Amino acid sequence: MRTTKDTLDAAGATATLESLDLDIGGMTCAACTTRIEKGLNKMPGVNKATVNLALETARVEYASGAVSESDVIHKVEQL
Repeated sequence: MRTTKDTLDAAGATATLESLDLDIGGMTCAACTTRIEKGLNKMPGVNKATVNLALETARVEYASGAVSESDVIHKVEQL
């Protein structure tokens, strides 16, 4: 699987990956975590997102400048 960083590197751009840790309340089942994780991973600029149901957290790695923290938070709220 090709990551955002790989794509930018192949194009000759320099990607700086940043990470964001989120607390997510209200998840009740594995389907919730899967929906959020898949939705975040489909966002342009997101390199990798993992969601943990038991801890009610998410960790998102993203390309700096390609997506903002507020974009990620807004996406989680939508999902």
